[in-house]
Formats: sequence, C-alpha cells, structure tokens
Amino acid sequence: MHFRKEITMDNLNRRGFLKSLGLVSAATIASETLWADAIYKGSSIVERDAVSRGPAAKLINGKAIRPEHEIKIIRDTDVLVVGGGCAGVVAALSAARAGAKVTIVERYGCFGGLWTGGMVLIVLATHSNEKTGLTKCVRGIGDEMLERLKKIPGGIINQAPGKRDPTSDPEATKYIMACMLREAGVDMLLHSWVTNSIMEKETIRGAIFESKSGCRAITAKVIVDTTGDGDVYAAAGAEHVRHIHKIGLVHRLGNTDRIKSKKRMGGPTPHPSVKWVNMQGPPGDCLDVEALTRCDVDGREAIWNKLKALQEQPGNEKLFLLDTASQLGVRASRTLKGRYELKERDFGKTFEDTVGAGGAYFGIKVMCQIPYGILVPEKVDNILTAGRCVAADNLMLNFTRLIGPCLVTGQAAGAAAYLAAAQKTSPRNIAVPKLQELLKKQGAFLG
Repeated sequence: MHFRKEITMDNLNRRGFLKSLGLVSAATIASETLWADAIYKGSSIVERDAVSRGPAAKLINGKAIRPEHEIKIIRDTDVLVVGGGCAGVVAALSAARAGAKVTIVERYGCFGGLWTGGMVLIVLATHSNEKTGLTKCVRGIGDEMLERLKKIPGGIINQAPGKRDPTSDPEATKYIMACMLREAGVDMLLHSWVTNSIMEKETIRGAIFESKSGCRAITAKVIVDTTGDGDVYAAAGAEHVRHIHKIGLVHRLGNTDRIKSKKRMGGPTPHPSVKWVNMQGPPGDCLDVEALTRCDVDGREAIWNKLKALQEQPGNEKLFLLDTASQLGVRASRTLKGRYELKERDFGKTFEDTVGAGGAYFGIKVMCQIPYGILVPEKVDNILTAGRCVAADNLMLNFTRLIGPCLVTGQAAGAAAYLAAAQKTSPRNIAVPKLQELLKKQGAFLG
C-alpha cells in the first residue's frame, strides 16, 4: 500500500481524487480487485456448520416469545474488552502488554470508534497549561499511537513538541490500531454486536454477541466495557444515568483549497485539500434506534443541501463531498454510577487514586486528574469501564468523552483488568498503588 505525498488534482471527480491520495490503484479502477483476482471467477462452495441463533421465537398471544436455549461459548479469556473505540483499543493493549490473554470485540469492521468511523479526527485535551508551561497529559500507549501515525505520510498533523490536540487521518489510524493489537497478541473479533451479559449473582462472567455467525458467548475473568454507551454494565445491572445529547454526522469535503470562498469549510486534516466538518445535530436519545435512524437520514440530507448551496456560489464548483462518517456522532447516552463521579470542580484537584490526567478543556487551562473510582461500578463485580461512559456528571461528560481522556481511561482500565485477572479478584479490590506502579511502567502520566 502506498500513501499520498501531495495532492495536485484539479478535477471534481471523486475516484480521481481518491486515486491522487494513493487510495485507489489502477487495477481497482479496471476490472480487478485490490488483490488482483478477477471478479468473474465466481464463488466457491464450502461445507460449514449452520449459523446458530437458537430456536426461532414463537408468536404467542400477540407476543414474540424466545425459548430458552444454549449459547455456544467461543472464547474464554483473561480480559474481555467490549468496544473497539480508542478507549477499548488502548485498554486491550495495556492488559495484553502486561501479560493478560485479551480478546477485543467490536461491532463495526474497524477499530477506532468515533475517532475513525465517526471521523471526529481531532484529539482534544492532550495538554494542559500549567504554571511550568505546556504539559503533555496523554502519554503512554495513547501517545505511542500518535507517534506511530507520524511515520505515515499524511497520517497526522500537530503531533510535535510545542503542539497540542493533533488531527489524524482516519484510515491511517485504523491501520495503526490493528497493527498494534496484532503485535500485542490481542485476539480480535469484528462485526459482533454485544446484546447481553452473562451473570452469576452480582458478578459478570462474560457477554453475549450477535453476528453473521449467529449468537455467541465469550467468558472472561474481567470485562472492560468500552462500548461508549455502557451496554455491558447496563445489561449486568450496574446503576447508571441516561443522557440526552446532540447527535451529529461528521463528513469531509474535498477540494477545499481550490475554491474561492473565504468561509471556513471545517477543520484541517493531514491532507491540504480535505476538511472535516463536525455537525452538531439535534438532541436525541442515542439508545432509541428510531431516533438514530432519523439522525442519519436527516443528517445526510442536511449535508447535501448545504453542499449544494456552497457549490452554487461562484468559484466553489469544484467543492465536493468526499465521505460521511459510517458512525453517528453520539456524544452521550449512559454514564456509570461509579465509586466516584467526576465534576467540573475536580479540575486541578489531587486524587490519591489517580490513574491518569486529562488536559485543558475549553476555558479551563489546568489538567484534571482522573480517579480510579470513575471506572468502577458501585455494585457489580468483575467489570470496569472506560471512555465516554465513565462516571461523570452532566457537564463533565463533555470532557471525559473527548479522545484524549478516552485514551487515558482506556489504559487505566486495561492495566486494572490485568491486575484483577492475575490476582483472581474483582477490580474494586486491587491495590491502587500497584495499579499506579504498572501504569507508570507503561509510560502513563498520572498528573
């Protein structure tokens, strides 16, 4: 695979634009696939086990009733990370590098979550403005990931000393994440949507997934819920708070450097001709599938209407829609009721159980230490969370959901999960000083 060095194209054609980025080969544009096998060779017939979803549901008195049935357990692991967004990937890497057997499960076909599939490309809250100067808060595995993106031409901008809040290319980030997971020996499972938990009294033992392969189960010593929506801990019965927030649809525009309009078209990306546009969207319930459907359909219509209006302005004819995000820009749905709830007043505060720190947030210049208690449910055992569904109040969730803090909480949760699995105890019972020691060994910054 080769990467684009400089964009020089002038035409409006999308395929030509992608070819100039090095993302489409000549063979692809012709009659062959990326791997050069002619498509007319057809398919192969194979003998495989039947897809099992259990017995079909029955309609009884106007109600769909699903009978009890056995679900096949396909993995038994030390640490199960559910959700392959930025927090989940870093959690899996942290636990695996420490020595745990790790499986990560993701519902989409790539890793990165809203950072990649949602095309929220800027990594906010990486630094704080302390009295001693600009202080990097995102270190350890998260910063290693950002540094590796620098080695890919067009992979990232603003990742350098004295710079903050870098912006990455989504495809490069997907690639780097998968590479790092493979290198760490993490067992990866994509295209699998978590639907329920496996419980033994007040203790979670695993999770249930649906996929094209049917209904499957994975058991684990410790589960890390990085679904973003708290799907696993909610199914396990952990107390949580529901939120209504704006739901947007991010998109990218091409040829933004070849138009006459002086209007700001969006945020910069590693490619000079491309801008990413963050749509606010209307408030909605992110756990309501009908609301999500409306947001997707209405969002795309709004994007095309806005694009048409821009293209009709003289000098803007070459502007075009490069792509829309494959994931809606969900900002909040559930937050955990943890052993501690993070609040705005906690900026600048010192915690004995700190496991990381997030950088400056809008008008607040100082860092925010992140206590271990926001990752741990009050009651349910053997589960941790990280990412945007940690315990934070209605204001602070707008900080904890940023990619920078998500990278930090992900590493903390992964390290804690390793310790709990290794010690055969619940995450609530591990020694925090031991966790802090492990995180420091992994290069994390605790504030």
